[in-house]
Amino acid sequence: MSRPAYSGQIFIVSAPSGVGKTTMIRAILDRCPELRFSVSCTTRSPRPGEADGKDYHFLTQREFLDGISAGRFLEWAEVHGNFYGTDGNQVEEWIAQGRDVLLDIDVQGARQVRCTYPCAHTIFIVPPSMEVLEQRLNMRGTESPRQIGERSAAARREMLQAPWYDYLIVNDVLADAVADLHAILRACRCRRDVRMGRLKPFFMSRLPS
Repeated sequence: MSRPAYSGQIFIVSAPSGVGKTTMIRAILDRCPELRFSVSCTTRSPRPGEADGKDYHFLTQREFLDGISAGRFLEWAEVHGNFYGTDGNQVEEWIAQGRDVLLDIDVQGARQVRCTYPCAHTIFIVPPSMEVLEQRLNMRGTESPRQIGERSAAARREMLQAPWYDYLIVNDVLADAVADLHAILRACRCRRDVRMGRLKPFFMSRLPS
């Protein structure tokens, strides 16, 4: 397959734990099947219903550390005692093919990716209130009260980084939040520099000889 004359775009989505980011990403991938989703690597244990290779690539700590040494990860971080990372080789391959890529990573990882890809679009999702966030964490049923307290405290710290992001979405009503995310993707794809890159053959064919 020949390489296109344009590169794909990177969309980084971050949110505190419990905001509903995973649900939103699944919904947007259903709407945009052409979008490539980078499945993160992690050392944490799978949650009920999660599948290896679909939700995460589940690695042992030794496998993850070996990946760091080999330069496998575009970004990586230790969060809540577990390692998370993005496979840089896969992302590079997709954008070279002109594919748009969605990354689900935390604030620390987003800053690392921006160093490598300064034009990456950054999107931060927040809850309508801390009370709602704590309710969602309780309803998830995967953390102890102590862990919920830790995640709530971490969420407050993470939300201090929200002004660094290009776009902010409030996930109050899920359908509205997904629509906002879809609108951001569509608007970024309609930017002049992006359109001109993808339509260059069309415009060049209409120049006078």
